[in-house]
Formats: sequence, structure tokens, C-alpha cells
Amino acid sequence: MTTYSGNIRKMRVSVDDEHIAQYQLPIGEQNIGMNSLIGTEIQVQYQGEIHCHHCLKKTKKSFNQGYCYRCFISLAQCDSCIIKPELCHYHLGTCREPQWGEANCLSDHYVYLSNTGNIKVGITRHVSDNVSSRWIDQGATQAIALMRVQNRLTSGLVETAFKQHIGDKTNWRTMLKACPEDQDLLSLKAQLLEKVQPELDEIRQQHGLQAINIIDSPAVAIHYPVTSYPEKVKSINLDKEGEFSGTLNGIKGQYWLLDGDRVINMRKYAGYFLQIDTES
Repeated sequence: MTTYSGNIRKMRVSVDDEHIAQYQLPIGEQNIGMNSLIGTEIQVQYQGEIHCHHCLKKTKKSFNQGYCYRCFISLAQCDSCIIKPELCHYHLGTCREPQWGEANCLSDHYVYLSNTGNIKVGITRHVSDNVSSRWIDQGATQAIALMRVQNRLTSGLVETAFKQHIGDKTNWRTMLKACPEDQDLLSLKAQLLEKVQPELDEIRQQHGLQAINIIDSPAVAIHYPVTSYPEKVKSINLDKEGEFSGTLNGIKGQYWLLDGDRVINMRKYAGYFLQIDTES
């Protein structure tokens, strides 16, 4: 039995050469390679402490998946425009942290389609080798980048245009229950681009021809280390239960899938001080 303890952060994700999602859980000063633990017994105990993963101060409650209240109301990365980029207000001079906004919002973003059990539109800052970590975090089994845009505000305007024809939410219960059937994302891309062309032309007129660039990238498949999916999703609440144990049947998105149809969103508990015991 190996014991780890410390404050956790969101699992780090990547894909290997076969596009199988790879997971590492930061805990204290260590990282747990989670893929090797699939099929083994795991025990988790919440030690009753939460530390903000930005300022590191102790907090009684976690806000926005790992922040103390002060950071939640003061950091640009916690502002409402992060969830709704079309509300970006940097150009109005009211950004909470202008330097952060310049580094993170006034840079290229990508608009994409993904299959998370339903087809959705979304935005991401990074696509490397045709894959974005955001797609893995959302449990997408397929995804395709549609276009590169000049900043976060533009990405939100484009996403809003697409949302007239397709959703932008992931049904996490549906995502966790099975591996969905493959969809023809290339064909859907062509159909949607035709539908939103008037809105794209208007955005270019307002923000310049360089604001939106359609890109020719392939649809990619992403596979997850899951031995069995739950029939009925039963969510573990660490605040109420305090601890849990069982066989780790898989990982998808930022969720652990355990025996007994139990699941837990580990990202939700960023900043929590945990003790984790594993078989290896």
C-alpha cells in the first residue's frame, strides 16, 4: 500500500500515441500516475482542510473549484466572462487584472465541436497536435477545431452564433454512462459554417477580416482508460461523506469511475487536503 497526502489540484491530462487519455493527480509535492491504478483498490480520506490553490490560504469553503472567496471575487480568471466570453470587458477598461487579461484573453482562441455524448460547440486557448486538454477534461470522444480567432471576446461572439444551432453544454451523466457513437464532425462542420456565415461576416466587419480564420484540421478521436461504465450514476459528495474506497474502474473527463456505479468529480475538490492510499 502506498500513501499520498496533501492538497490536490485538477488532474493533468494528455494523450499517448494511440490517443488514450493519460492522467496525473497533483497531490502535495507529488503526482500520482492514475492510469496504472485502473482496476485496483483505492482509498480516499478528506482531512478537513481546504487551501485556495491560488493564494494557498486556508479557507472554510471552496469557490469555483478551488478558490477562497477573496480570490473568487478579485481574480480575472474567476470573473463571469470566463464562463461567458462574449461578456469580456477588457476593452472597456474594467478588467479585474489587465495584465492577466492581456496574457490570457488577448491571444488566439479556437472554436471547436466535440462529442461528449451530445455534439456541442466550445472554445479553448490551446490545440497541440490537433488535441486540446479541454476536450479531455470534458470527456469528449471526438473533437475538431473549426477556426482560430484573435481573442476571447471574438471567440464568445462566434460561439454565440453557433449556439443558435447547437448546444454548448456537456451532460455529465450522459458522458459518464457510455462511449457514444461516432459522429461525422467534418460534415457537421460544413453544415454549421454555412448556417453561421452571416454572423461571421458581421463579426469580421466589426472586428476586422483577421478576426476569424477557418482552419483545416482533422477530427480526432480520444479514448479513455475505462474498464466498465456505470449503469446508474451515483455521485460521491466528499463534503458529506468524508471518505470513500473501492475499485477504480476508469477515468473520463475529470471524473473517477468506481465500482457500485459511483463517480466523483475530482476537479470539484481542488484545494482539498486528502490522504489517498493505493495498492501500488
